[in-house]
Amino acid sequence: MKKIYWLGIIPVLGFVLGALFSNTVTPYVLGMPFFHFWIVLWSLLTTGILGVIYKFDPANQEGDI
Repeated sequence: MKKIYWLGIIPVLGFVLGALFSNTVTPYVLGMPFFHFWIVLWSLLTTGILGVIYKFDPANQEGDI
């Protein structure tokens, strides 16, 4: 398994483990309850992390033949 694929565990930890600790309503961030903000934040971060994985994956560097 390529080392770059280990970055894929970060969103899992952010969504699952982070949601266990951020399950509160009272602090509002950008007008959203904190838990809702946490999920939206990790959705955006997951997109960025998967983009990094795609960019640095050696299988994508070969091109179409």
